[in-house]
Amino acid sequence: MSKSPVRIAIVNDYEIVVAGTAAVLAPFEDRVRVVELDSSLPVKADVDVVLYDSFGQAQGSDVDAAALMAGGDARLVIFSWNIDPDLVDAAFDAGAVGYIAKGVAAHELVALIEAVHRGERVHPSAGQHLDGEEFGRWPGQDHGLSPREAEVLALICQGLSNQEITERAFLGLNTVKTYIRTLYRKIGVDSRTRALLWGIDHGFRPDRSRRPGPHA
Repeated sequence: MSKSPVRIAIVNDYEIVVAGTAAVLAPFEDRVRVVELDSSLPVKADVDVVLYDSFGQAQGSDVDAAALMAGGDARLVIFSWNIDPDLVDAAFDAGAVGYIAKGVAAHELVALIEAVHRGERVHPSAGQHLDGEEFGRWPGQDHGLSPREAEVLALICQGLSNQEITERAFLGLNTVKTYIRTLYRKIGVDSRTRALLWGIDHGFRPDRSRRPGPHA
């Protein structure tokens, strides 16, 4: 008898990010089945694993696992570009049981989700092989923004100051300023206000929605 696929919910504030990750997992539906796609809402579906995409989201100790899981028994996995050891440790302390770097290939992501479902603790330093490819989808991708540039713009659109962005994204202040300069150039603006307006017009305002996955 073949084993049932791992049921997962994908959680992020941005619908394009959630949909992009779901699309990457779609070819592996015999192993992982996306049953809920959430935009920053507690998971309601009966799932085995919650994949929390950290793009533009709270990270580390700021992840409210209890509220996110709504009292369910699912296992929480953080999916992030940022694998700073202190951030990873803080996420585990906050209730995560897995932390996966976004640089992994799709087939490895599936294998790591299965490992979490089996009860293993998945750490980004434990055999995760980064292929260097940009994973999934994010706002501004079609306009040439890198994932990190897009995340900085997303946080600007959430009203965060540069200092607050450094704390949310675990980046140095000079690094944040560099991303701001490069994203301004790419989207053709010369001020924070114009960047904010551009972002609102191009999908950088956080969504608040829940919709069933393709296998709900």
